[in-house]
Parts: sequence; C-alpha cells; structure tokens
Amino acid sequence: MRGTDEEDERLKLIRRYVTPDRRYLKLGGVLLGMGGRDRAKFMRKLGQAAGEISPRELGLLLDGGWRERKTAAWLIAVAGRSEFRDRLGELLLASEGPYAGQAYCVALATFGTSADADPLVAYLDRYLPRHDLYYDQTAALGALLLLDAKLGADHAARFLTPNGLWQQWIEGPPPKDRDAHDSYREFIGQLCSFADESAEHCQKSRHGVTFRRR
Repeated sequence: MRGTDEEDERLKLIRRYVTPDRRYLKLGGVLLGMGGRDRAKFMRKLGQAAGEISPRELGLLLDGGWRERKTAAWLIAVAGRSEFRDRLGELLLASEGPYAGQAYCVALATFGTSADADPLVAYLDRYLPRHDLYYDQTAALGALLLLDAKLGADHAARFLTPNGLWQQWIEGPPPKDRDAHDSYREFIGQLCSFADESAEHCQKSRHGVTFRRR
C-alpha cells in the first residue's frame, strides 16, 4: 500500500513540477535560446517551484525516471540544496541512462565547493576509459573546469595531460572535437548562471521555512 501511495504522490509531483509547459525538455541547452518574456517567465516559475518543493518530494522525483530526475536536479540547483550532493553524485556515477546527467553536473557546479568536485572526478575516472557510453563526459569536465576556475584548483589538470584520459576518450569513437573543453566549461557556466538568476525567485517554501540560496 505504501508503494502505491508513493507512486500516486510521484504522479502528482510530475504533473506539478515536471510536465507543465514541458519543463523537463527545456532544462538544458534550450534555455540558452530563450529571451525576453519567455526567459523571464520560465525563470520565475522555476525559481518558485524550487522554493515550493520539499526535500522529501525531491527525493521521490529522484527515485523516478530521467524526466523526474532531471527536473529535480535543476530544482535542487536553483534552491542550492547541497544536502543532495551525495545523492546526485551517486546518480551521476551510476550513469543509468542519458538526459539527466547534465543536470546533476549543473547542480554540483552551482554548489561551488571542493566537495562537489569529488563526484565529477569519480565520474571522469570511471567513464573516460569507456568508449561505449557517450553520455555526460563533456558536462562533467565542463563542470569540473568551472569549479576549478571558481576555487583556484586544478582537479581537471590530470585528465587534460598529453595522452591523458581526456585525449584518449576524444580520440575514441564516435568522432569528437578535441579542442572543445573550454566551450564545455562555458556551456555549463551559462546553465549555472540561469540557475543563479532563477534563484532570485526562490525565497520561501510553502512549508513556512524562509531561505535564500547562498
């Protein structure tokens, strides 16, 4: 009975947070093409949703499919809920499928601490040697480079050495742009900026707990 109740609740959460205006499809590169009123409206609604949803509800979405996980990760990023760091790191490392991993990387990058580099490093260590999975290597490296720039660190350096894991992955199938790692950092940075702007609308949850991101 409990499982049925949780599934019913998850379906309600999907209708409330995931599918309105096909939100789950727009969370990513599509955001960068938005402008004017559409951009402002989307940011406002995203920020408000991030402030309304409870930690338990986020957990239920993270237990769902890629659409729910992707949306939950963005809501976590906007609200700055770093208590989900370990859970997002586990999901990223599991790499159970495409589409959601980029959102985990964005969330980790928005948290902005050295602890957030650890799951990105673990992901790259595991998946750069793999040429059968082309999911989130570019997003993970971009997020790691962004964190390094923020923190004055060099977590990504060993991946970028000549004949290092990054070069080996780039040279493996399918064909890839070997000089694009800076553009990956810029791309993740733009997505993080969108999350930061949306956070301006995320100030108070419906549970009466007032908070501000960072």
